[in-house]
Amino acid sequence: VQLVESGGGLVQAGGSLRLSCVASGISFSIYTMGWYRRAPGKQRELVADISAGGGSTNYADSVKGRFTISRDNAKNTMYLQMNSLKHEDTAVYYCSARLWGVNFWGQGTQVTVSS
Repeated sequence: VQLVESGGGLVQAGGSLRLSCVASGISFSIYTMGWYRRAPGKQRELVADISAGGGSTNYADSVKGRFTISRDNAKNTMYLQMNSLKHEDTAVYYCSARLWGVNFWGQGTQVTVSS
């Protein structure tokens, strides 16, 4: 199983980034997919997740209205569109794939928002 994130980087506050996660080695279309983040000195937290078919999404209160999670099952890829970024969004963002209580994780991609 491999989950590879990309799209992170340095952006000014108010800017946008789009993260991608490409999955291999799993039947992507049956997995609940999610984005998590870990900020310096803090625990990892859920940012957003999306059901296997894409019809149901869930967001942390801190990102509602600013971030949008989506997936393309034909491409085994999940996305996170991040708009109106804030300094407090600075973190390593991780992709996860979950099925029946088993989680797989990517290596993470750094997002840094300068204030």
